[in-house]
Amino acid sequence: MKKFLLFLLVVMLLGACSSEDEESSEAKAGQSETKDIKLVLDWTPNTNHTGLYVAQAEGYFKAEGLNVEIMMPGEAGADQLVASGKADFGISAQETLTEARVQDIPVVSIGAIIQHNTSGFASPKDKNITSPADYEGKTYGGWGAPVEKAVLSSLMQKENADVENVEIVNMGNSDFFTAVERDIDFAWIYYGWTGVEAELRGQELNMQYLTDYSDKLDYYTPVLTTNEKMIQNDPETVKAFMAAVSKGYEYAIDQPEKAADILIEAVPDLDPGLVKASQKWLSPKYQDDAEQWGTQDVTVWKNYSDWMYSHDLLDNELDAEKAFTNEFLPEKETE
Repeated sequence: MKKFLLFLLVVMLLGACSSEDEESSEAKAGQSETKDIKLVLDWTPNTNHTGLYVAQAEGYFKAEGLNVEIMMPGEAGADQLVASGKADFGISAQETLTEARVQDIPVVSIGAIIQHNTSGFASPKDKNITSPADYEGKTYGGWGAPVEKAVLSSLMQKENADVENVEIVNMGNSDFFTAVERDIDFAWIYYGWTGVEAELRGQELNMQYLTDYSDKLDYYTPVLTTNEKMIQNDPETVKAFMAAVSKGYEYAIDQPEKAADILIEAVPDLDPGLVKASQKWLSPKYQDDAEQWGTQDVTVWKNYSDWMYSHDLLDNELDAEKAFTNEFLPEKETE
C-alpha cells in the first residue's frame, strides 16, 4: 500500500512538472509571437515624436504584440523607406506626402500628430520684419524646395509685395540662430521647437504663422504613415500600432512633464530644458480642437493640394480621399 501511495505521489509530481513546463512553453511561445516593426522618423528626435517614445517606454507597443525599432531617416528619407517596405511606418508631412502621392508613391497618412500647422517665418526682432511685406530686400534661408518660394509669394501678394525682391538662399542644415547672425534675415521654423528655444535663449522673434494668412496653409505636419501594401496585407498590425501610438500621445497630452522625462531618458543628447519647455507648449496642440488625437479631415487635404496645384507645385491633382485614412485610429470611448 505504501509503495502504491508513493507511486501515485511520483506520478502527481511528474504531472505537475509537466503542466508547469507546458505553461512555461506557452508563455515563451506567446512572447516569441511579438512582431518586429521598423518606424522611421522624419528628423532627429524631438517633441513631435514624444508619443512614440512614450508608447515604447510605457509598454504600449509590447501590449499590442509589437517590438518597435525607432530609426533615423538617413539620406533616403522616411517616405521612400516606407514606400519601399524598408520601414513599416514613418513620419512625414502633408506637403511632402501630397507630392509623393501625385508621383504614385504608395504612402498613406494614418494619423495627424499635430492638428494644426504650427510653422511660420521667423526672424530676430531687431531685423524689424513684422509682416510679409517686410520680406522685400531681405535674405531668406531655406532648404531649396520649390514650395518655399510659392508660400513666400502667396503671403507677400496679400500685402502687394513681390517675392522676386527676396534673396532666397539654401542654408542646408545650418542652425537657425547661427544663420540669422551670419547672413540670413529670416527662415521657416516650427515654433514648438525653434521658437521655444529662442524663448529660452532670451531672443525675441517676430513670427508670421502660415495659418494667419491662409486657411489652405493649415495642413497636417507631421503625420504618421505606412504603405498601401501594409494596409492591404496586414491591417491588424496597423491597427495595433495606432492603438499603442494613440495611447502614447494621449499620455503626452495629459502628462507633458512625465512625457518629456521619457523623451529625455530615451534620447540623452537632447537639451532637457528645451524638451520640457517645448513639451509644455506642444502638448495642448497635439489634439487641439479635434474629437480625438490623430484624426484627419478630407477638407484639409483637399484645400492644401488645391493650393499646391494652383501654384504649379503638382503635375496632377491629388485624390485626397486616398492620401489618408482614419480607419486605424482606436474607437473614441464614450463617457
